[in-house]
Amino acid sequence: MAPRVLVSDKLSPTAVDIFKHHGIEVDYQPDLGKDKEKLLAIIDQYDGLAIRSATKVTEKLINAATNLKVVGRAGIGVDNVDIPAASRRGIIVMNTPFGNSITTAEHAIAMIFAVARQIPEANASTHNGKWEKNRFMGVEITGKTLGVIGCGNIGSVVAMRAIGLKMHVVAFDPFLSQQRAEELGVEKVELDELFARADFITLHTPLTDKTRGIINAAAIAKMKDGVRIINCARGGLVVEADLVEALKSGKVAGAGIDVFENEPATENPLFNLPNVVCTPHLGASTTEAQENVALQVAEQMSDYLIKGAVTNAINMPSISAEEAPRLKPFIKLAEVLGAFVGQVTEEAIREVEVVFDGSTAAMNTRALISAALAGLIRPQVSDVNMVSAPIMAKERGVILSEVKRDKSGVFDGYIKLTVKTSAKTRSIAGTVFSDGKPRFIQIKGINLDAEVGEHMLYTTNYDTPGIIGLLGTICAKHGVNIANFQLGRNRPGGDAIALLYLDAPFPENVLQELKATDSIISAKPLHFDVSA
Repeated sequence: MAPRVLVSDKLSPTAVDIFKHHGIEVDYQPDLGKDKEKLLAIIDQYDGLAIRSATKVTEKLINAATNLKVVGRAGIGVDNVDIPAASRRGIIVMNTPFGNSITTAEHAIAMIFAVARQIPEANASTHNGKWEKNRFMGVEITGKTLGVIGCGNIGSVVAMRAIGLKMHVVAFDPFLSQQRAEELGVEKVELDELFARADFITLHTPLTDKTRGIINAAAIAKMKDGVRIINCARGGLVVEADLVEALKSGKVAGAGIDVFENEPATENPLFNLPNVVCTPHLGASTTEAQENVALQVAEQMSDYLIKGAVTNAINMPSISAEEAPRLKPFIKLAEVLGAFVGQVTEEAIREVEVVFDGSTAAMNTRALISAALAGLIRPQVSDVNMVSAPIMAKERGVILSEVKRDKSGVFDGYIKLTVKTSAKTRSIAGTVFSDGKPRFIQIKGINLDAEVGEHMLYTTNYDTPGIIGLLGTICAKHGVNIANFQLGRNRPGGDAIALLYLDAPFPENVLQELKATDSIISAKPLHFDVSA
């Protein structure tokens, strides 16, 4: 029986043709994604679901999708898909990371021009029979400084276009190396310096816990008077109420906004402000981009449904069916090693070394490296996957090295990840025991044996008496339950570490109290995906 795919959003007809070419039955209902109840009633009939942004793939929908095997998102962002819920049900979630990069970058450049020269307002005025030549006094972009927040695939295209327009580009991206910055012709800076220097600021970063509200009242206060802000990335990166106040006061001279906190945005305080250009999430809306992402998602979904091949999956490694059973637990291990370092690293990453010792050296190390990079990058770029992670690392100029060696310790095989930044070097090693679960066996050169928990707290301190009591006392005072506790040190009186296993995320107020003590050098809450 041929697989069935539902297309519930407006996709190019090219996608339908590709599905049919592969022998897949297609049900094209481009408005169904807006009807949650109807979609819920029929979703169990399909093996695949092809969407854009209108369809919300919620846990409720996933639970009703008893036959669903794959969700394909024609575009980059997958924030409209409950990925943990899909993973638990064994449903693969795919996206098309690079199909609309040029289109989105060009829209950002168009917004810069529109805001600089007040083109929409001037157009409306002229159409109304007015000739307000002196009212619309714009600014040149030549010679101005453009601040690019997020210099990945789209941000780097924007930077290159802006340099061609004779703008000076400064960029902030934790994963942008100095070498890659020089290749692009941009100046790599910290975020506060970008705020202080930029005449225009454009956002090209995904929406994560670290980037949510990155443009707020405090950030705007650090900017130049008369700065102009462009957001064609994700709603939620800009605190809209703070931007409105800054626009009204004149602190921000203009804004170009393509994405909003709540979409579709039929009402918004930014609307009707004379110094704001708003568009209805048009970043990827060109004929070329629609064709590209439609073709990509249809090909990927077809290959999976017909051949079992996995490409650009958010929640599934790209590995063959033969090696999957043995490799899967080590894929998880590599991801959590990367996730550990990614969550404790704030500086730009320059070098990554992955050592495969013993039995791991004979595995599909390319997949394992991709998994480690995905875990490493995911705290900054939430929709990264094993396919896109190596590309993102390369784009940012990260130097990657791999070492394979014979068994050198008590473990049959283990993986060691070492990451170098401009400030320090961090290393972590782990293995998989007979239960198939990943374990940390070394952190900062300190040996230990620690399971991986969903919610953890990692602390560093000097090996002095009273640390256990201090951690326990502060946690107990605030009702933070410690499920388990692992300690390690390099020598008596030397460096020591602690890993606390928690029932819930570590509260921010308790973290600040802990950091304020003289005994704790650093403390970092960690979160790991421990699903199978």
